[in-house]
Amino acid sequence: MARWQPDARQRLQEAALALFEEHGYQATTVAEIAEQAGLTKRTFFRYFSDKREVLFSGSAVLERRFTDAVTAAPAGDSPLEAVGAGLDAVAALLEERREVAPRRQAILDANPELQERERTKLASLATAGAEALRGRGVAEPAARLAAEAGIVVLGVAFAAWVEEGGDLAKLMRDSLAELREL
Repeated sequence: MARWQPDARQRLQEAALALFEEHGYQATTVAEIAEQAGLTKRTFFRYFSDKREVLFSGSAVLERRFTDAVTAAPAGDSPLEAVGAGLDAVAALLEERREVAPRRQAILDANPELQERERTKLASLATAGAEALRGRGVAEPAARLAAEAGIVVLGVAFAAWVEEGGDLAKLMRDSLAELREL
């Protein structure tokens, strides 16, 4: 085995997805993931703290893109419009992962432990979004309501995108528009 491979992270992620799909998340070990990727367990732990993080490692980048876009939205935008800007940024990031998203979602759907982790990550995203809105001068409860509504829109649009395909940003904008009509 080579000491250093420039694509080790990606190889580990692909190996993990393949093994989770083939054997199930619970039945797959870190050692098996590393072996499938042609790497060592030690190398695995250089990139991920545990096997769950293979599925959740992009959360910090997603949160940063969301909050940066909310913060950068035009000053005259309503809280929901600012959240919409954040959702556009999230859609662009997720579109880059289009081929992995349905596979990842199927693994999450089959594992309650992972579903709980996903809910925790989404709650963190909502909290960060509310903080970004408060930084724009939005008072409570409007900041929390807008951020939480944005996460609901994200979930509805993401589910449709994984199931049916299409343009994720458009699905999010359409869902946000429908929410406004309610």
